[in-house]
Amino acid sequence: MRPQKHIFKNGLSLLMIPQAQNLAVTVLVIVKAGSEYEVKEISGISHFLEHMVFKGTKRRPKPGDISRELEAMGAEYNAFTGREWTMYYAKSEKGNTHHILDMVMDMYQDPLLDSAEIEKEKGVIIEEINLYEDTPSRKVHDVFARLLYGDQPAGWDIAGSKKVVHSLKKEDFLAYRKKHYVPAGTIVVVAGAFSPIKIKQEVGKAMGSLPSGKSISKPKTVQDQKQPRLSVVFKDSQQSHLVLGFPACDVFDRRRHALHVLAEVLGGGMSSRLFSRIREEMGAAYYVRAEEEFLMDHGYFAISAGVEVSKIELVIKEIIKELRVLKEELVPRHELQKAKGHLLGGLMLGLETSDDLASFYGGQETLTGKLLSPQEITRAIKKVTPEEIREAARDFFLSPKLNLAVIGPYPKEAPFRKLIKLPL
Repeated sequence: MRPQKHIFKNGLSLLMIPQAQNLAVTVLVIVKAGSEYEVKEISGISHFLEHMVFKGTKRRPKPGDISRELEAMGAEYNAFTGREWTMYYAKSEKGNTHHILDMVMDMYQDPLLDSAEIEKEKGVIIEEINLYEDTPSRKVHDVFARLLYGDQPAGWDIAGSKKVVHSLKKEDFLAYRKKHYVPAGTIVVVAGAFSPIKIKQEVGKAMGSLPSGKSISKPKTVQDQKQPRLSVVFKDSQQSHLVLGFPACDVFDRRRHALHVLAEVLGGGMSSRLFSRIREEMGAAYYVRAEEEFLMDHGYFAISAGVEVSKIELVIKEIIKELRVLKEELVPRHELQKAKGHLLGGLMLGLETSDDLASFYGGQETLTGKLLSPQEITRAIKKVTPEEIREAARDFFLSPKLNLAVIGPYPKEAPFRKLIKLPL
């Protein structure tokens, strides 16, 4: 079912995905602003602001008021900061629809941003950064992003640096909200069991008359890599973690469907090429996967793995070997059908719940403004040919564009420098 979409006079977008048979409802508010909308002096403020929204509003002024109220009705709730959006959501049984709608809209509109609470929350943010630093399977992706994009917003850690976090003041949050938290840059998504007429009325009453403002575009991400890049971060650990990848296309590029299928063939499941070779045959890794990300003006394709320390060079060679095969040979039809079946099965199973549906359509509206149904995406995936997969591999798996990020007990980069120069 395609969502019902309404745009209020002030530019606020409302997406409604009614499901009469559902037992739950999800309210999701998306702001078209994330870490890529920041400047260095306030890098990390999108994520910090997400935390502060839960610390109180004018109507719910005490820290803990919001969580107690949501938990009293058995609701799930959270917020997420990405590179191109920030999301706030609550999910509850359908009898609480109007209650959670009121709460999420209140959190969006009227956070107190109390200076004393900001100072206390700095400690929480610093500990979150410390957690990431101590989790190499997570941290290696930040190292890879910095390698891929360099010193521009797309290459900065979403949580920011400890130095910037310590420096942020209430005035910074107020200025950032005034610039980015405007109706034209905001999407309200409601999915599950509800009355569209009532939801439209309530959203219009609460937010339809807010001052319109102007939605701010993010700086364009520059990708001009001309030679392979390497970053090795020393960590005295029992396991090494790597990400090997390339710049890819944006979310509007037709080749993204071929890259989706290619990722499945290469590392999308336990029967994928890399999993079978590196884990099952070599016994060299616990996890190995291929992934892709497509955003408004950039994207990447990457392979990540948690590898036995002594076998990392062998693993990297095997990954490059498999990439080379995909550039040279067509994927056999039976393997292609299996990969498509796994990919599409995951898509459908990932849309079972109201929060899944809200994120699925809300993400599309945020990035492209065009809503594709699961059936339309299914048709596009099914049309991908072996020739298109090989074409995508040849377009993106290029030696000068290779990036390798490694975290492990390696004091020198030299052994890896020869690997990133292997021909593709």
